[in-house]
Amino acid sequence: MKTGILFPGQGSQQLRMLHDLVRHPAVDETLSEVSAVLDLDVRTLDTPEGLQSAVSVQLAILTAGVATARALQRRGFAPLAVAGLSVGAFSAAVAADSISLSDAVRLVRSRAEQMEQMFPVGYGLSAIVGLTEAQVAKLVDAVNTKEHPVFVGNINAPRQIVIAGSNEGMEQVLEKARSRGARKAEQLDVLVPSHCSLLQPVADSLRNQLQSISVRDPKPIYLANVDARAVRSAQGVAKDLADNIAHGVRWHDATTVACELGCELLLEVPPGHVLTDLARENLQGVQARAVTAGTFDRLVNLARS
Repeated sequence: MKTGILFPGQGSQQLRMLHDLVRHPAVDETLSEVSAVLDLDVRTLDTPEGLQSAVSVQLAILTAGVATARALQRRGFAPLAVAGLSVGAFSAAVAADSISLSDAVRLVRSRAEQMEQMFPVGYGLSAIVGLTEAQVAKLVDAVNTKEHPVFVGNINAPRQIVIAGSNEGMEQVLEKARSRGARKAEQLDVLVPSHCSLLQPVADSLRNQLQSISVRDPKPIYLANVDARAVRSAQGVAKDLADNIAHGVRWHDATTVACELGCELLLEVPPGHVLTDLARENLQGVQARAVTAGTFDRLVNLARS
């Protein structure tokens, strides 16, 4: 069965997510490798205290995704495509053998540290469900100011839009969205304004860092965040890893491309099942499953069928 691997982003984090992974030598090796790069036990990042930091959250999500993907690959699983939402794109790039895990850890740590330093308080992400991208964009345009900036961010589904910016600006948009019939309009558990032009300096820094490391052509197809295209070159992967923090993620379009390429099964690696739910609700003709310690063996067998 032709399969794609989906890697979640910040907001999907869970307590003890690094402790609840499938038991497999590839997982243990990955945790040890990340710990060596960070010079600390990566398992300390998924505590209640650790998850208050964007740095810990993003590093834990990267580690969980790569560890599980490596366990799948060690069982003979070879995906047709990989796609990662936001920081999940770095996990996808490692799984595609486009960048090394050690380089991904350093890039993600730098990315998250810069995000926290630029916007320590007063900014974040919010989700609006029930309105279209065009409707949300109109609300954002009416509210966005230099004092209270707000932008359209991720297009997770045709009627599930994420906005980014200042808390004051986002709350004005959320109030307007509720008055226009949005089923859900609330702030997310993300304390930085990811995927908008406010973070262009971080994108520029990542681009410079990527020029100094080895980036290879991806082995499975890499699905880009910014334009949802099927990427087959090292240059394309590097561009997307740098640019996605300052641009919206066209997630629905990316998973649609996965289906068009022939993926019949989409496996979401830990943590969580947000991407699985999105696929089930918005894509036709494809199965979507979340990989957990309890479902690992069954899903490996399903992918082989």
